[in-house]
Amino acid sequence: MGVGRTVSAPRRRPACAVREATAADVRTLVSHRRKMWLDIGRDTPSSVREADRPYEAWVRRMMRSRRFVGFVATVGEEVAGSGAVWLREEQPRPGMAEGSAPYLLSMYTEPRFRRSGVATAIVKAAVRWSRTRGYRKLELHASKAGRSVYGALGFERTWEMRAEL
Repeated sequence: MGVGRTVSAPRRRPACAVREATAADVRTLVSHRRKMWLDIGRDTPSSVREADRPYEAWVRRMMRSRRFVGFVATVGEEVAGSGAVWLREEQPRPGMAEGSAPYLLSMYTEPRFRRSGVATAIVKAAVRWSRTRGYRKLELHASKAGRSVYGALGFERTWEMRAEL
């Protein structure tokens, strides 16, 4: 090493813990979903805020029916991010006689915790939750910011089309 050169210590990732959300976490899930939509930037802030109340009611209803599980990631005592799995009703088709399929949604990481493994930990928890219940696939719609996280975990891009009506 040269004289006067400073070497910084390697940056340590903070320890991240992921747990299933409870009814006490619903407002956090709603807040994170709002922030997710604002980050995506497709909708107006007022339309995003207007969606909070119906989303909160829907989450509470889905949690009671056991068709929704939230995941909350913490670093120390701070909430660093969250995400959820919704069990969508599926139509019968080859390889799936009837039932539901898990769908990953509402992923959000607080800005100061981004690029530290928080989103990856949440996705891994959702995958583990889905696998232990016998599901063979987990679907999601990825924002541009999330695509690298999902790709690194084995998610493959699929083809969907949409028409705004």
